[in-house]
Order: sequence, then C-alpha cells, then structure tokens
Amino acid sequence: MKVYANQVLCGQQWLSNCCVTFVDGIITGIEENAAATDADHSVDVLLPALANLHSHSFQRAMAGMTEVRAAGKDSFWTWRDLMYRFLDHLTPDHVEAIAALVFMEMQEAGYAAVGEFHYVHHQPGGRAYDQLSELSNRIYAAAHQTGIGLTHLPVLYSYGGVDQQPLAGGQLRFGNDVTRYLDLVEACKTGLTHLPPDARVGIAPHSLRATSPGDLAQVLEATPNGPVHIHIAEQQKEVADVTARLGQRPVAWLLDNAEVNERWCLIHATHMTDSETIAMAKSGAVAGLCPITEANLGDGPFNGPVFLEHGGRFGVGSDSNVRIALGEELRSLEYSQRLRDMARNVMITGEGSVGTSLYLNAARGGAQALDRQAGTIAPGQLADLVAIDSNHPALCALQGDQLLDGLCFAAPEGIVTDTWSAGRHMVQAGRHVDRDAVLRRYSATIADLLPRI
Repeated sequence: MKVYANQVLCGQQWLSNCCVTFVDGIITGIEENAAATDADHSVDVLLPALANLHSHSFQRAMAGMTEVRAAGKDSFWTWRDLMYRFLDHLTPDHVEAIAALVFMEMQEAGYAAVGEFHYVHHQPGGRAYDQLSELSNRIYAAAHQTGIGLTHLPVLYSYGGVDQQPLAGGQLRFGNDVTRYLDLVEACKTGLTHLPPDARVGIAPHSLRATSPGDLAQVLEATPNGPVHIHIAEQQKEVADVTARLGQRPVAWLLDNAEVNERWCLIHATHMTDSETIAMAKSGAVAGLCPITEANLGDGPFNGPVFLEHGGRFGVGSDSNVRIALGEELRSLEYSQRLRDMARNVMITGEGSVGTSLYLNAARGGAQALDRQAGTIAPGQLADLVAIDSNHPALCALQGDQLLDGLCFAAPEGIVTDTWSAGRHMVQAGRHVDRDAVLRRYSATIADLLPRI
C-alpha cells in the first residue's frame, strides 16, 4: 500500500508531498516530493495514530445511565455499585456487540489500537463458562471484525478490598485465584492465532485492593515478559485503605515491591506526592491517563508538570468509554492542569506547541504501554496512521504544529478522514468500513438489554 499525503508528520518534522509505503502492516519507505498519481490512496495530513491504552468496552453501553444524583454524596463508589448491577445482565453476545461498537468508534476518532483491560470473565454469580476464555474470545471477535490493533489485558481480580474480603455481587464475574488466572492468560495467548500478528496479550493485576502482595509476586514471576497494567491511586479512599493495610501509599509501595519498568503502565496514578511522581517518572513506566473518565468520576487531576519535568511518559485511554473522543482526552488533560494551577500551556517542558507535546507524547507512551512498534511514522514501524482534513474550518487557518494545537483544542469530532491499524484501512472518508453491520448488531443488543435493566 502506498499513501500520498500533502503533509506528513515524521518525528517532529513536517514533510510535504510524501508517499508512505507499507507492506504487511509495516512502514517500508517515506518518499518526499512524490506525486499523488503514484499512490493507492491520497489524504491531506497524515499523522501517527494514537493507541487507546485503557478501555473497559462493556461500560460504553451504560454511558449516560449514571448521571443522576442519589441521596447523599455521589462518588466513584456509588457509580461502581451501579456498574456492578448493570454487568449482571451482560451475555457473551452482548459483550461482543458492545466491544465492536467501541472499537469502531475508537478508530473513527483516530485511535489505531486499544488496550482492553478486561475483567468480566465469568457468568453472573461467578460460575466459569465451559471455556475459561469465553468472554476474552468475544473481545477477540470484535477486534477481528473492526480490524483494530488489540493488546488484550485479562485482569486478575481476587478480593473485594485491600483486606482481602471475599468477592460479592457483581464482582463475582471477575474472580480468579492465581492458578486459574494464569490458565486464563495462557488460553488468551493461544487465541491470538485468530488475530493479526500485531495483537498482543499482557497481564493486568486489577489494583492493590483487588489482589494481594503474594498473588502479585506470583503472577509477575510467572509472566516475566510483556505489558503489565494496573489501576493505581485513582481515589483518595483507595490511597487511605492501601496505606493503612500495606504501610505505604500505593505508588510508593508498588515501586518498592515490584520491578516497575518500561513494560508497566500505571493507570490513573492520580493521587501521588511529588516524591512518588518523580520516582514513577524515573522508573520508565507509562502513566495511563483517562482524563474524560477521571473527570466524570471525580477522581482528580494528575501531577503533570512534575512528572514531565523528570522525563515521565504518558498515554491516554477512554476507560469507561462514556465519551470516545481523542482530541477531547488531550484537551481535558491539559485543562485539568490549567484549572488546578491557574496557568496556561502546562503539559510541556520548555517552549513550543502544547498540542504537539500532548499528541506526540501520548503517541509514544501509548505505543510503549501496548507493546506496539508504533507512535511515529518511520520505516520499520507499524502503519498505525491517521489522516485529518486541514481544510476543515477549525483548522484551515493553521499550519505546521498549529494543526496539532487545533486538533487538540479547537477541532470538533469528525475531523478524521482515514485510519489504518497496522496497515488495515478501516476508516475511509470518515466512516468505518463495517459501520452499518456493527450498528445493527449493537442496536439489537440494546433492545435486548433494556428490558432487563
């Protein structure tokens, strides 16, 4: 495949009139001063596509259902109770149909890949399916239909709290001990044979409150390679509970008790001291930030300036999928910092374009977190590519890095014209190639679900 673009962002350099060639999903060449007539497809502005590093796809179907204030103070914990009740009604067919919609929407928003943090493993009540990886296989089917790049992250969720309380209610669908969890991971790895070669399987100890130090150590020893994702320090109550039980704040405890390095992604990492922030930055781990969800759940803002100052790496994810909007994630991240610090242009070290800093940092961090050879347009990289239209009224007055400022801070949804996931051209003229079939199945799923809820 050869794609011509009027402008291409290679690294931090803008090139004009380029052809980008890729074979079997890998970029093999970049030709400047090329002719559009030599290409298989032409676009306006070609960018490296971001990876969405954190998703719970099933929660998309409950978007808008939890925005009603209950008696007393509403919080993450009251939202979680509603989520547990919702998932009790999900069948494998529902899980697959919802995931396909989510993955399609991600690609139309400009994401080429997703890290699916998958913790619904069993039937309501906790009984295992005949095939342990049944619901993971449904995620695989949705990825196959939509063509998105998938890093599947089956979750270890063993306890109902940091004191190792037994699971109850909706949590029963999540539960595995270490032995069964490792069996699940192996089954998921076997299932990769049905997906393209860029698909990956990692591990995801849910959090320090849903696993134990001993279980965490066992799982890490058994899986020495590949991505490791974990929720960490999302809520102040979580920080207090972990500190009371383990004697340290969550990030500090994890850094002292596990070999946290470049294969780790610490999701949220919202409530950190400066010393924790600096230590995490120096570890090489990626901060998995989900600004729209973090705002929706009232989590609080990330410690961005200190993290960046010490070389920290970050990516973004849509988490609860209440909104799947790439530009809005980056904008929300920056605005959360501005509101807290009462300053402008915060998420950058030194001078320059904040949009470029946000976008390229998230591209590199997301690729690292999902173990994808991507995040920049260069030979040898996956063809995770996205095209936008600079003639759109929101962008037509902008040039060079200003285009990324416009994309992050001014552009509406629908600015994406094309998305390639490892060379698979899944979004064309702004629409996913299988949009109609995905929507039909999702509509039937909602019609089936609503009477049960």
